[in-house]
Amino acid sequence: MFRKWAFWRRVQYGSGFLVLCALIIVPVYLTYFVVEPTCTDGLMNGDERGVDCGGSCFLICAFDIVPPTIVWAESFKVLDGQYNAVAYIENTNREVGTPALSYTFKLYDDEGLITERTGVTVLPPDGVYPIFEGRIQTEARIPTRTTIEFDTDTIWRPGEVGRDQFTLDRRELKDADNLPRLVTQISNTSLDTANDVEIVAVIFDSQKRPLTASRTLLAEFEGRTSEEVTFTWPHPIAKTVRSCEIPTDVMLAIDLSGSMNDDGGTPPEPVTSVLNAAESFVSRLKQRDQIGVVTYATEADIRQPFTKDISSVADLVGALTIDPESERGSTNTGEAIARMTEEFSSARHDSNARKVGIILTDGLATAPLNEPEAYAVAKASTLKANDVALFAIGLGASVNRTFLETIASDASHMFVAPTAAEVDGIYKTITSAICEDGASVIEVIAKPKTSFR
Repeated sequence: MFRKWAFWRRVQYGSGFLVLCALIIVPVYLTYFVVEPTCTDGLMNGDERGVDCGGSCFLICAFDIVPPTIVWAESFKVLDGQYNAVAYIENTNREVGTPALSYTFKLYDDEGLITERTGVTVLPPDGVYPIFEGRIQTEARIPTRTTIEFDTDTIWRPGEVGRDQFTLDRRELKDADNLPRLVTQISNTSLDTANDVEIVAVIFDSQKRPLTASRTLLAEFEGRTSEEVTFTWPHPIAKTVRSCEIPTDVMLAIDLSGSMNDDGGTPPEPVTSVLNAAESFVSRLKQRDQIGVVTYATEADIRQPFTKDISSVADLVGALTIDPESERGSTNTGEAIARMTEEFSSARHDSNARKVGIILTDGLATAPLNEPEAYAVAKASTLKANDVALFAIGLGASVNRTFLETIASDASHMFVAPTAAEVDGIYKTITSAICEDGASVIEVIAKPKTSFR
């Protein structure tokens, strides 16, 4: 016989048992078997947009990032067989960057890969930033192409500050033709102290082509303060930085041997046309430049040491004449180059100025009697070793082009004028080659390692 009261008692006992089991099992299960979603559990759970990224996680998912782009990558010579590699990288993400961007520089020449260098750098948000690797050894090979590659497995984070944290207040390039120094004043506009700040200076020409770079490091840069930061180079950069903002010291060597009267006439030619062209060249020099003059025949003399008095030197050149004793003399090209070297080595040379030598001759080197051309080549090698850009102008049909190319800095520094009428045009070409119009651009960019949450 069915007993209703007994059935409900069993239901009550069973329900109580199940509740008791639940009270015991559920806490154990939650404690030991259920893991709350976190941003470090290696799983895509919770409100994440990817594995441990997006949503409430502080890491940014890679698919939400605009990848950094390479603006340019170049290598700059430090010493023979040693180069600095520099790249400009643009991060267009307005509030996102990475504290650890892995990269690899690769340096190539015509034969292929020379060497590579890997590193890790910070990439702040919203701006163009340099990556710098110094003193890369290339042995005897000369890099002609530089590339940079990035590690795709990069962690991205919200950035607290970007490029506008630091401002360049002042810059001055000093001693460009000796031991160059770029002295700058940089301000930290943030209230916070920046640690491990890498600061890179890049000098561009007026067309924004990078010419050279240097780097310095600050362990600590306090907020709302300014620091004087100096960048250095181990070799002259006056010839590298071709802006006319940098002055030029020019030594002008003019052949006044007897053959310069061979065309005759009143006044005599070709010397008259040559001196008129040289006078015009001197007049085109800029106010900050210096000019010196060497004349030569059998011997060579410094007729005018370096001076900024451009007008008086132009008058001096226009008034030069051939010494009657030189009518039957020789052409000592080597001695003229030696006098140039003396003046560039004197205290009169401006250590901020690039060095340029220009030598004009209408014939062959004929003095000293023992191998005159070899003597001139040796003297030219000494001059060029002192970082002087040497231009050679040959006048007439009898010049030795091979000789002129050898003494000149390179083939682009050698000119031949079949007649005196072409000399003025050559001097104008040299004027343009000495420096380029427009100011050089100097950029100084600071990157702290403490600008990420």
